Amino acid sequence: MKKQLSVVLIGSALLLAACGSETKTSDTSTSDPGKTAFQQNTCVGCHGRDMEGASGPNLQKVGSKYSKAEILNIIKNGKGPMPKGQAQGKEAEQIAAYLSKQK
Repeated sequence: MKKQLSVVLIGSALLLAACGSETKTSDTSTSDPGKTAFQQNTCVGCHGRDMEGASGPNLQKVGSKYSKAEILNIIKNGKGPMPKGQAQGKEAEQIAAYLSKQK
């Protein structure tokens, strides 16, 4: 009985360790700098980490609707409930370039 209990406990510990050992790394070295900027900016608060939409619209296919210049204009000047200036300068340009590829 003790041997069976020990096997169950060790097995459970290994299973929990395997589940808990998943490390979430930021794939900034190989990912698009615009994606990194999007995820590190306030964008995710309204549009979701995977651009699925939350209080803001889904952006997963935004590049089919707007050009890079139009997206940059929205980032800089806002649109509807989105306030202007959520990102600026190079970061805004990187985000616009990344979002324009989402089709």
